[in-house]
Amino acid sequence: MYETGQLVVYGTTGVCRVEGTGTPDLKGVTKLYYFLRPLYQDGVIYAPVDSEKVPIRPVISREEAERLVALIPSLHVQACHGRTLQQLAQHYQSIVQTSDCRELMELTMSIYAKRQEAEQQKHRLGIVDEKYMRQAERLLHGELSAALGIPYDQVPDFIASHVGRSAQRPAQ
Repeated sequence: MYETGQLVVYGTTGVCRVEGTGTPDLKGVTKLYYFLRPLYQDGVIYAPVDSEKVPIRPVISREEAERLVALIPSLHVQACHGRTLQQLAQHYQSIVQTSDCRELMELTMSIYAKRQEAEQQKHRLGIVDEKYMRQAERLLHGELSAALGIPYDQVPDFIASHVGRSAQRPAQ
C-alpha cells in the first residue's frame, strides 16, 4: 500500500501524489481505491488498490535519477524505423506503457536521432514520432523533476548541463 502524500508513477499519466485511499462515492463501487492527484495535469484519478491493469510504482530515487542522467553519454541508440506507421506506433506505445525511465530515455534519444536524420535530408519528423517523443519526454521529465526536486521546466537544462560535464571529463 502506498501512503498518503507519497509520489507514485501511475501508468502513462505520470507522477501523481497519493491523496488517500477509500471507497469513492460512486454507485455500486465497494472496492478500495487510491485517490491520485497528477502533478502535471488537473483532476483526480481513482485507481483500484488491487488493479493489475495499470501499473503503479514509486517514483525513482534522486540517486537513481542522477545515475540515469549520467548514463546518457554512454547510450548509443539508433533511430527506429517501422515498416508501417502502425508498427512504429505499436513499438513506441509498448515502450511508453512500461513507464521505465531508462527505456523512455532511450526512446527519446532514438526519436531525436531520427529527427536529426530527417533534418539532414531536409525533411520533417513524422507525426507518430513527434507524438511519442512528446509523451516519452513528458513522462521522463515529470519523474526526473519529482525525483530530483527541481521544477519540471528545468529538467532539460539539468540534463544538458550534466551531460556536458560528463562529456568533458577525461577518460580514466
